[in-house]
Amino acid sequence: MNSFPKDLKFKYNWRKYQKTFLDNAKDYLSDNHLHIVAPPGSGKTILGLEVMLRLNKPTLIVAPTLAIRNQWVHRFCELFLDQENVPDWISTDIKNPGFVTVTTYQGIHSACNNIKENETENENLDEISFDGNLSSVLKNLKKQKIGTFILDEAHHLKNAWWKSLIELKTKINPTLVALTATPPFDVSIAEWQKYIQLNGNVNVEISVPELMIEGDLCPHQDLVYFTLPTKAEQNKIENYYQHAKDFFEEIKNDKVLLHALENHPVYRNPELYLDWIYENLSSYTSGLVYLNFRRKKIEDIHFEIVGDQQKFVPHFDFFWLEELIDFYLFVDEINFKQFEKHRTNLENRLRRNGFLEKKMVSFFNNKNLTQIFNSSIGKLQGIKEVVDFEYSILRDNLKMVILTDFIKKEFLTNNIQNNFELDKIGAISIFEKLRRENPDKKKIGVLTGSIVIIPKTSKNIFIEFCNKKEIFNVSISELPYDKDYFLINITDQVRHDIVHMITEIFQCGEIQILIGTKSLLGEGWDAPKMNSLILASFVSSFVLSNQMRGRVIRTDKDNPHKTGNIWHLVCFDEKSENGGQDFDILKRRFKTFVGVSNNHDPSIENSFERLNIKINEEKKEFSLINLQTFSFARDRENLSKRWKKALDKGSILIEEIQIPIGKLPENEEMKMNYLKKMIGNFSGIMLSTFFTFLYEVVSEVAKSFDDIHSMDGFFKVSLIAGIMGMVVYGGKFYRATKQYLKYKNIAKHLELIGNVVLKSLINQKIIQTPIEKLKIITSSDVYKNSICHLEGGTNYEKSQFIQTLQELITTVDNPRYLLEQKNKFFFWKKSLYFPVPEVFAKNKKNAEFFQKTWHKTFDKSDLIFTRTIEGRQILLKLRFQSLMKRNVQIEHLHKWTR
Repeated sequence: MNSFPKDLKFKYNWRKYQKTFLDNAKDYLSDNHLHIVAPPGSGKTILGLEVMLRLNKPTLIVAPTLAIRNQWVHRFCELFLDQENVPDWISTDIKNPGFVTVTTYQGIHSACNNIKENETENENLDEISFDGNLSSVLKNLKKQKIGTFILDEAHHLKNAWWKSLIELKTKINPTLVALTATPPFDVSIAEWQKYIQLNGNVNVEISVPELMIEGDLCPHQDLVYFTLPTKAEQNKIENYYQHAKDFFEEIKNDKVLLHALENHPVYRNPELYLDWIYENLSSYTSGLVYLNFRRKKIEDIHFEIVGDQQKFVPHFDFFWLEELIDFYLFVDEINFKQFEKHRTNLENRLRRNGFLEKKMVSFFNNKNLTQIFNSSIGKLQGIKEVVDFEYSILRDNLKMVILTDFIKKEFLTNNIQNNFELDKIGAISIFEKLRRENPDKKKIGVLTGSIVIIPKTSKNIFIEFCNKKEIFNVSISELPYDKDYFLINITDQVRHDIVHMITEIFQCGEIQILIGTKSLLGEGWDAPKMNSLILASFVSSFVLSNQMRGRVIRTDKDNPHKTGNIWHLVCFDEKSENGGQDFDILKRRFKTFVGVSNNHDPSIENSFERLNIKINEEKKEFSLINLQTFSFARDRENLSKRWKKALDKGSILIEEIQIPIGKLPENEEMKMNYLKKMIGNFSGIMLSTFFTFLYEVVSEVAKSFDDIHSMDGFFKVSLIAGIMGMVVYGGKFYRATKQYLKYKNIAKHLELIGNVVLKSLINQKIIQTPIEKLKIITSSDVYKNSICHLEGGTNYEKSQFIQTLQELITTVDNPRYLLEQKNKFFFWKKSLYFPVPEVFAKNKKNAEFFQKTWHKTFDKSDLIFTRTIEGRQILLKLRFQSLMKRNVQIEHLHKWTR
């Protein structure tokens, strides 16, 4: 077979943006790469298949999971071949490639490296076992004359997988088509360059709001349902907190620990241990904080070392306690060796209480406490309440999916009754909760890699699907304790088709509530009729959070008025200042996607704040908050209106950086520096004016005295000096005033810094869009936070600009180079320091370009190499200042705007 069968074509009409893309596909392929970025629901798979047909070469398609691999085959057969049977020229075996071969990333890696992979729920379901190697895989692909690679969800770049793919790409030199909904913009520049090396530069980028305008995604909203720990869980939490407080009180009065620190050589002779202090600054500081807390005198030498002129010592709290214990137990075992018995006892007690795991000390952000909230049984009740609410509104039209992390098969039993206490969150425990409390007879199903449960009413349609697939004698048995449900035995015979069949049963309404795991249904799985999603797991990664949420935002051709509700459950920690770890993960999740805001004047942006949820710190009336959430969830008609109103406000999605008021480093000092220069230069003007006055007035008086008439020359000189002084100091005063006014406006200051970053990124060719097509936009929001974004350029260029700018203005960590800006005011001298971002600090030439660009915008500065003794001393002081400002947070925002 040398080409695809004639007259193959997509059976439906192309969407507007799809047709535009396909019309320009030849231009995009000029470098033999085609890289498409588009949200879930935009039809990336269909575009990939159409490009494959147009290239008309033997093709290798690589997908992230077995389910998605099968989906590619199914889509091609259904939408292009218009048949259900898979032709023999399509292969799913990388060892025996066909004209079209569909496999997985893990399968490629396994085949190339003689690795035997077993299918597990948490390993992306790659049930692949090969004993080949790279040469044999390469030989088979070349024999088949593979000329096109299609990489689905191309962000799957595990290092080992990347090596195998890049090796095959290098040897075969195919036309490469890369598809993804979520490019890894949040990775390092080195990782991004690897990503681009494999996939090529991004050619086409489509945003969620753009697809909403085209009508290719349905109106949808994010909803947060708050739960609280059960009484039993609350007792555990209170007990946990009490142990932490008891431990804190104990350390406050620990005589052995105090003696150990007082006699540690770094505190007795710190000038002899500067290198150690540099490498272990937080440990060193924690000791000083503790000694000060115990009313021990801190010698001036310590303040000199860290550059703390104000001699400020922070209050001893749990943060410093964690740093101190880490120092005592793990950082310096040599100098604390004589206290080994005390240290061992301390370590054992920490482990017993759950405050220590893998040499990580944490009192309120550790695995034990997090699990209590993340797996709170309160969430089970919350899931049931959300399910009951959605069913009360949609009734038979409800098509809900509940995604969780684990299966928890231990909650199944072969007994005639299932009375297990549901004390863990998982697919089966959620199923049991809904099954046991189901007076409405809602149709509930479970779909995981190893357990599939369907309601009795869907048994016939399941068998019908099996017959169509020519799968016979499927093992189906009644659930021992509930005859209304059937358990399907997952055999090799049904394994590859089970996801598709259960999905179709769900789509036709014979399953109304489908419970599954994120590893199986979280990415690439498609069920357009779904109208409600509960995320019972807490995945905070940039990629997977967006993929999971993307399951419900697809349009349904049979229901043009479809809307989608996305439910996020959180168990709130009332004893924590910020709501606890569970709430923190939830807020991080909201940074990874955009949606419509919940206010009278809706906008489209990311961040948790767009939900407009007001938590009263004293009352914390979550029942009222949940009722308000239900009112939003109920009003699906108004949801469509809110989206329309918000979409009308903009035409482009921008990424911007938000800096809290007063948190732009050195801004206040630089502003005061220019104010001092203004005062100094104004003093120069006044002095010059005095000399001019001296000539005009005093010289006339002097002329009346014949004996001093010769002083006329002196006064003429004073006149010239005065005029020159007025010109010189007047110019300096003008420039200082101009600079002061720039710094007085923090947004303008941010724009100046941004311009330095932009010019340097262009010089590095990281940004390749011409500078005349780029513009830095800065402003202040209603809270006087500074906001900045880059207008023009690609999404990657905008992202790199934001990341580099953040690196420059955030607290100092360990930069290779610093810029030192020296300031003087009469006899007063002070230096300001700015970290050179990593991308410019890799070699001196690039660092010097950044320095020169900075000098053209700001005052002259010196480039300091921090890997010298002098540089490390400066860096030590800056890192100490950063340690004192550990709560500074700079936010990344995405907004739909004009």
